[in-house]
Order: sequence, then C-alpha cells, then structure tokens
Amino acid sequence: MNISIRLILSITLPLILSSSLRAQKTDFDAYKAQYGQGAGSTVFDKGLKQTAPVNGFPFVLITGVKFKDCANGVPTENELSHLYTISDSVYATVTTLVKNIMAGTFTYQCERLEYYYITDTTQIRDRLTALYKKHFNSYDPYINIKPDKDWDAYLKFLYPNEETLEYMQNEKILMTLEKQGDKLDKERRVDHSIGFTTEKDMDCFIPYATKQGFKVETKGKDTKSELLKLHISRTDKIDLPSISKITTELRKEAKKCNGVYDGWETVVVK
Repeated sequence: MNISIRLILSITLPLILSSSLRAQKTDFDAYKAQYGQGAGSTVFDKGLKQTAPVNGFPFVLITGVKFKDCANGVPTENELSHLYTISDSVYATVTTLVKNIMAGTFTYQCERLEYYYITDTTQIRDRLTALYKKHFNSYDPYINIKPDKDWDAYLKFLYPNEETLEYMQNEKILMTLEKQGDKLDKERRVDHSIGFTTEKDMDCFIPYATKQGFKVETKGKDTKSELLKLHISRTDKIDLPSISKITTELRKEAKKCNGVYDGWETVVVK
C-alpha cells in the first residue's frame, strides 16, 4: 500500500489495541498521520524491526472491517468496544489455524485493518468469511492474503520512516518535561549529540553547525561506543514542531558527513 503521509502526532496505545493484542509479549507503539483523505492511525510492533523479515512467515494477512459509527475517519468511543470484540475474534480464529505474527493495525477512513504474517494460507479466507458473516454481519469485512516474503507491508508501510520516528521520540521527551512542570513555552539552551567515526567526518559537519548558530561544547572519543562524539548547543524553542524541525535537519546534515545524530537534552524550565 503506497500512501504518502505528513506526520501529525503520535497517539496512545490503549485507545486502539484489543485486550488480546495488549496481552501479547510485544513492543507496540503508535503514531497518527495525515493521508490523502484525512487522518489515519497506525499501531506497529517496533520490536519486529530487529528480525523482519522472519523466515517461515512468507504471507501477509490483512483483514478488518468498515465501521459506521465513525467521526473524522476514526471510531467513536462506543464503536471501539465493538472493534475490540472483532479483533479478539479474528485473533482467536487465525491463531487456531496457523502460526502467526501480529505486525500492527491501520485505521483510516472508517476502516480498521490488522496485519498478520502467517506460515500458511489454508482455510484462512473461508474461516474468516464465515466468522464475519455469522457474528459481525452488520460490518463490511475486508480480507486480503498475499505473498510478502520481504515483509514490505510491515517495513515499508506500518513501520514509521525516519522523520516520523524523530517526531515520536521528540514528543516522548516533551511529555516527560511536561510531567516535571515544564510549560514548554520558553526558549532555553538545547544540547545535541552527534557521533562520527573519523575526525574528517566531524570536521565536515562542524562548519554547518556553526553557520546555523550552534556552539561547539565538547568533542572527543566516547569510551562506551568508541565513536567520536560532538556536543553542540543553541538557544531554541522546544515546542513539538520547532524541535522536530531542528532534529530532522541535524540528522540529515549529520548523515551527509557519515555521522549519526544521537539526540538532545535540556533542563526543565518552569
């Protein structure tokens, strides 16, 4: 599924995961984004990134329903309980038939789809068709089963791109600051860290940083990673759009010099 997106914000998991999925020993995260016809919500198992594609699970099952109790493309609170029931029933049906890995969900334009990677396709379509018809006939079901040995549905669609991950991480930092009493409305010194493998690469990046008004605080070898670490700082706003623009630009420029942007920190300002 190829849909270009513009990130809006990350979202809270309990709003979109059924009890059976929350009970799994997985590392789910979520984000919300703007697509061609409105906002869409994606849940993904971020731990799968380390192992995907998983050998022996060459098929992807994409299944779910269109729902009518819908506001701005997403389910209302009342509809969520019904979708949880459907999700649990689908999970139970799939699990009794085949080994599977639940990769994530996508909710968009009054439709919620779940993504399972499976070892075999035998009886899946027939059993799910019967399930939807018998227990959930007021909904329009969707069932798509196709080969995906490279796990493109997960790696290229569900899993967020670098800019989205940046935005999500920044939001989590800001939430931590807010919990400590920071109003986030005041400029303050913000420190950034970038890692390099050679002095030449670091020297490639420093002129860009200084031209953008950053001050070089320290530079030298990190004893833990063996990388050369550059620490820079600048006074900036840290609202989500502002800090995300800054970190995205630093990450892109660091990559041009074979560097790796390693995050930012600041003090709590009340």
